[in-house]
Amino acid sequence: MRKNLEQIAKEDGRYDSRVIKFVSEGLSYTAKKVASEPKHVSGQTLCEGLRKLALKKWGPLAMLVLNNWGVKTTRDFGEIVWLMIDNNLMSAQPTDSIDDFNDVYDFQTVFKDNFTF
Repeated sequence: MRKNLEQIAKEDGRYDSRVIKFVSEGLSYTAKKVASEPKHVSGQTLCEGLRKLALKKWGPLAMLVLNNWGVKTTRDFGEIVWLMIDNNLMSAQPTDSIDDFNDVYDFQTVFKDNFTF
């Protein structure tokens, strides 16, 4: 039986289930709007798509929302992706690595310093 997002989040304990749903939604958004190769989305490309989606959904509150859900760096997005992979909600290519999510961008810079209305 497949676990739901709430069960996965509760068992893991690091992230709110809403951010797991957001990352899942962000994968679809990225594949359609950002990725040049929609059949495979790299960690860096997913982070870019998640940045765009967060700004679209929450504007200047994006960093506050993500931080409240336990996400403070792009590495956290990778941790969530690997959590979803471990629970068969996503798949990875053999060349994919959680390290692909390391330091893709700084949250303060992209969500606060560079934010424009």
